[in-house]
Amino acid sequence: MNRYSLWKYILILFLIGMGALFALPNIYGKDPALQVSPSRSAEVSELTEFQVSNALEEAGIAFKSMDLGLETLVIRFNDEETQLKAQSVVTESLGNNYVVAINLAPATPDWLAKFGAEPMFLGLDLRGGVHFLMEVDMEAAIAKADEAYMSDMRSQMRENKIRYKTITKNKSGSGILIRFKDENERDSGDELISKNFPDLDVSVPESNTDEAQLVAVMKEQVVLDTQKLALQQNITTLRKRVNELGVAEPVIQQQGLDRVVVQLPGVQDTAKAKNILGATATLEFRLVDEDHDPQDAVDGRVPAGSKLYRERSGFPILLEKQVMLTGESIINAASGIDGLNGGPNVSITLDGRGAKRMSHATRDNVGKRLAVVFIENKIETVEKGGELVQEKIIVEEVINSAVIQEQLGKRFQITGLDSTKESRNLALLLRAGALAAPIYIIEERTVGPSLGQDNIKKGFDSVKIGFVLVLLFMAIYYKVFGLVANVALALNLVLVVAMLSLLQATLTLPGIAGIVLTIGMAVDANVLIFERIREELRNGNSPQASIHAGYEKAFSTIADANITTLIAALVLFSFGTGPIKGFAVTLSLGIISSMFTAIMVTRGLVNLIYGGRRIDKLKI
Repeated sequence: MNRYSLWKYILILFLIGMGALFALPNIYGKDPALQVSPSRSAEVSELTEFQVSNALEEAGIAFKSMDLGLETLVIRFNDEETQLKAQSVVTESLGNNYVVAINLAPATPDWLAKFGAEPMFLGLDLRGGVHFLMEVDMEAAIAKADEAYMSDMRSQMRENKIRYKTITKNKSGSGILIRFKDENERDSGDELISKNFPDLDVSVPESNTDEAQLVAVMKEQVVLDTQKLALQQNITTLRKRVNELGVAEPVIQQQGLDRVVVQLPGVQDTAKAKNILGATATLEFRLVDEDHDPQDAVDGRVPAGSKLYRERSGFPILLEKQVMLTGESIINAASGIDGLNGGPNVSITLDGRGAKRMSHATRDNVGKRLAVVFIENKIETVEKGGELVQEKIIVEEVINSAVIQEQLGKRFQITGLDSTKESRNLALLLRAGALAAPIYIIEERTVGPSLGQDNIKKGFDSVKIGFVLVLLFMAIYYKVFGLVANVALALNLVLVVAMLSLLQATLTLPGIAGIVLTIGMAVDANVLIFERIREELRNGNSPQASIHAGYEKAFSTIADANITTLIAALVLFSFGTGPIKGFAVTLSLGIISSMFTAIMVTRGLVNLIYGGRRIDKLKI
């Protein structure tokens, strides 16, 4: 009586062994590290490794190891102070073709890593995340809105046959400057703008010339609404990009009127996060100006209505100022391989409005060349006057220009990309949505305990104290059976950590609270079983029969109690956010593992101690 089959013991040992294996990486922790990733078309190679190694040696900075992967180079250091010194040295050495990001690299031994065992992620309130403070360029948002108004004005004035000279940015002030042939045309333009553009205030500027001019400026409330909308659109886009990164429990929130805080707890590839979040890559589709010589523009004689760009090969190319379409109209993008030349491409899908604009524009321009302009905004640190200052840099280049063979519609492809990696990144950015205005990372750091190291220590101490007190109580009150329950409790803790590591879940302070609660609840099942055994003994049953009855009769009560708690935890996970989800995850995993350890593991140990032999008394 009270014997387990061999397969049950094998199953218990297997699960415990796997739990110990996947929990073990958490003992080794993580090393402060730098992660070097290529920016766009660059590559990380042995030459990069040699260059970084030389730069660190010349600066007298020691490093633990340097690991070259497929697309990244990870340099590990002994402490964070050395890590921060090395970041500036490596960044200066590699230049703008690479992204050098602060990271925490797992110190898991190779033999463990081969099994796929990795430490669990720690939330920002513990450690292991990255914090970005990003600033939205509000001037660019206003300029972008002005560009849209200018484009619409040109179209409407042509449709209404109002003769104007130029529609440009007002260099002597804010707003848009419209120059006309004469005063009659100016009056007609004034009437048209006042009627069709109610968001603009129109006035005649004070000018030393006799030229007929108008200045259109966005109303104050419209400017505020435009800035607010740009900020909200950027937050939405950043959320989509974070989802593309697959980050657990991100924090993306507005700070002030023009800043956004992004916290990515447990993120591993901080270089990729920095690339994707900080990039403001978008596309513009413009017709090529084939009526003028690009060399004249290079010499300083840029034709009115055109703008000088450079192709990737460095050759100059003239494009019309009027934008046919922007990245805002893109609703989907997928990278692939071009069937004609075998090079990388990106398949674009437009929304209804964008498809209509593209269809009309290409219908009237079959046989002409259409250029795709890649625009990227970024901040670079440069030295001026002996001080390091941050400068905004706009990179504009023509990645593709081709003859329009037929009228384009909702779907089409762009080619001319350098690599499949660039096509994947561009597709990701376009799929996540174009930013309404450029956004710059003005602060980046790995985050330590947000509630203070003392509070973190108390969080872990609460686990230890709760664990020890429960062990003492069970050992004193239930004797041998209490020791059996203690073994199961320790294994339960190991299994919870193993499952958190296996799922790559993020442990936060609320998650620690869930573990503390699990420790208390894990012995509930054993208390029910042991009290039932004692009751059976008081009723005069034999020790073996009492053990059997204790486990059999207490099972339904244990199942009911744990299932109801599990339902509550699942509801918390479904409707909660951030820290609440962290609490629900650890609580759910704790309930599942405690059911296994408190019932199956303890029964196996009790069967090993008392099963299959005659006993007169139980130490319970």
